[in-house]
Amino acid sequence: MPVFAALAPWLSTAMAISLAVLGALCFATAAVLQHREVGRAVDTAESSGRPRRLDLPAIRELIRTPRWLIGLGLIGLGTLVHVTALILAPVTIVQPIGVLAVPVAVLLSTRHSALQPTRGMGIGVALSVVSIATFVWFATGQAAIQPVSEEKLVGAGVIVAVAVVILWAVAVRAPLWLRCIAGACAGAMSFGLGSALMRTGAQVVNWNLANLLNPLVIAIAIGMVVAMCVGAWSVQQAYASGPPEVVLACLTVIDPLVAVVFGIVLLGEGAFIGLGTGLAMAACAVLATVGVITLAKHHPDAALRPQPVPVTPTQRRQPVAAGQILEKERS
Repeated sequence: MPVFAALAPWLSTAMAISLAVLGALCFATAAVLQHREVGRAVDTAESSGRPRRLDLPAIRELIRTPRWLIGLGLIGLGTLVHVTALILAPVTIVQPIGVLAVPVAVLLSTRHSALQPTRGMGIGVALSVVSIATFVWFATGQAAIQPVSEEKLVGAGVIVAVAVVILWAVAVRAPLWLRCIAGACAGAMSFGLGSALMRTGAQVVNWNLANLLNPLVIAIAIGMVVAMCVGAWSVQQAYASGPPEVVLACLTVIDPLVAVVFGIVLLGEGAFIGLGTGLAMAACAVLATVGVITLAKHHPDAALRPQPVPVTPTQRRQPVAAGQILEKERS
């Protein structure tokens, strides 16, 4: 029994890591499937004269698409697996493992398209994966659990809400590759908050079903649903502007960083992290972010997509002949 008690935490962590890997595979497959269908929907919207983004008609079209629905089901399965992993192990360990979805998505995407991975893509993926893997290695064994306060939860929600608004304000007039990153980062921050809230709720409930009626648990559940809905909407918009590998890279880098920061601040999981370890983890975060930007800028899909061209006021007022309009419609 003493041996089992000593091994129990390690077994729980190993199971959580395995579930997190399975969740990453689900998310990668879902990203590739949904990206294709979102791309078709926004292409249809653009050909109809609507902006290249997911509007209500495009969303209605997606809901009737089997592949997009299969992707949605995989997201649901991945979320369920991920929640179970968060119950078994600290968020600082579970969340960064999702970066494994990036190389999986690259393999799946290039297998079903004519685009070949570039050297810049390889560098970006390798930098992100190695940096986050190192981040997890530093975080493992450093976690602690402390009571969470309602003030910290509210503060975290406000910070994420402000950050999401700022990101979308920047994305409105940005080039497509930057709009893709901004949307994906907004979704990643929302998902990161949702994961931190999942872990917080699990700690408050503590396997006692009576605690499910606790007002704090109910508030956490509402916040988690809102964060997940905002994240899902942001990610679908990011799919409309860039390739799935870039979206996943943002999600699997920014999401765990946000979740880990919240885990450290809200749950006290960083109580045992020293200054040297903290600086090393921060360096890993910076390198992972550089990897995402490298992947986005060197992805061949980004070079093939038409970028929005700013229109000057003079161009807006310039009259167009009827024959030019007819010619434009024929083309």
